[in-house]
Amino acid sequence: MASQHRRSRLVPRIIALATGLAAVAALTACSGGSGGGGNSQYGFDAAEQDAKAPITVWVDSSREPIANAFKAANPDLTVNVETYDGNSGGSDSFKTKIALFDQSGSGWPDVVFSTQQNDTSWASKSTNGGQPFAAVLNKGLLSDDFLNGFTKGALDPMTVDGNVYGVRNDLAPVVYWYNDALMKQFGYDVPKTWEDYQALSDKVAAEHPGYILGSVGDSFEGPYIYYWGAQAPVFQVNGDTFTSNFSDPNAVKATKLIDHMLANKTLVNDSVFGADFVSKYSGKVLGMPGPAWYSGALFQNKDSLNAPTGTVGAAAPLYWSGSDKVTGNVGGGVWYGSSHSKNLAAVAKFLQYATSSDDAVKLASGLPAYQSAADKWLTQQASSGYYVGDFKSALTTAASSVWSGWGYPSFSPEVAYASIVIPGISAGKTQADLVTQLQKEYDNQAQVQGYTVK
Repeated sequence: MASQHRRSRLVPRIIALATGLAAVAALTACSGGSGGGGNSQYGFDAAEQDAKAPITVWVDSSREPIANAFKAANPDLTVNVETYDGNSGGSDSFKTKIALFDQSGSGWPDVVFSTQQNDTSWASKSTNGGQPFAAVLNKGLLSDDFLNGFTKGALDPMTVDGNVYGVRNDLAPVVYWYNDALMKQFGYDVPKTWEDYQALSDKVAAEHPGYILGSVGDSFEGPYIYYWGAQAPVFQVNGDTFTSNFSDPNAVKATKLIDHMLANKTLVNDSVFGADFVSKYSGKVLGMPGPAWYSGALFQNKDSLNAPTGTVGAAAPLYWSGSDKVTGNVGGGVWYGSSHSKNLAAVAKFLQYATSSDDAVKLASGLPAYQSAADKWLTQQASSGYYVGDFKSALTTAASSVWSGWGYPSFSPEVAYASIVIPGISAGKTQADLVTQLQKEYDNQAQVQGYTVK
């Protein structure tokens, strides 16, 4: 899948956009309070409604099929589907575009898909006295019966002061992917803990050099897979206070793990979406921790690793020995409805269709966030014969084990990681050399966004 999912290295463009539009971003960060206090039937001040009004839907390329399916299934509605980068890699394109419409007072899309879960932090707040972009969904626009159908915790990142501002498209918990055929051929056991994983890396480096156990060459792997999965408190927010602590014992262990495996060459600094990754490592990936959407983005993708049927398995997430069995999370996109829409009935219909319909299951290439859709998708995947082992159990376990200590401020950890760590590693520096600078940049970004840094 590419739910986040074609997260190719957008580093130069992302950095330029983040820098050039910092002032606009700051305006939409911590200004104003949350919406939801309106007096309309939906919990906000809705525009005059017109059941025949067209709706404009913004999607990334991976969500275009479900938007077009909705359009085909609803010929009575006028649906304009427009593609953008999906806010991939924390580009801030969603926030920046909406800020411009806020300034002009018109032009807002009716529905927007974003790969980032932290957009609620700004989309739920008014800017310079204007109405928040995101519509409140649980005050009449969507029924409680429908919203209660989401997997437990799936809507938490989009909930502010009891108001739900977005619905989750998919879940992206990290599991441990492994090549069953190669593991058996080499006589290795699938690792259960981060300690097992590091020990395996030493065996692989000594006995089968050239085979790898993961990559940190994209902006998401380091923050979300390794630090989040390691329960490292490097990206936390509590109200208007932001905290990043790379000196915490779990953060130090994660940093050392990354450096250890980069040094023995079982962890690489190549983007998993790059052509070089396929040419270098096809048939050489012995295992790797990664999100649920790796299923379609890498393993069942003819343009990526394209692993043969019956060779790949998914195991429960890695954890520190003696610690809670938790995991990280890499995205899981979000659908937002616009509070400015003139056809909220169509917006509500789209949100339900995109997350819970049979087409949502059919077109999903990662774990759906809606529970009934997830159950169908997991059953289909497990019964397809493609994966070995208990695929359904591994993903179900991971979905309920995401560590709750990670924060969702109004900026992404990926931008700083892309500008500091990835080029630094490529230049021969270690992770340990770079984390002080990375923490400083996180603190700087937080201050620009209006947070108090602790």
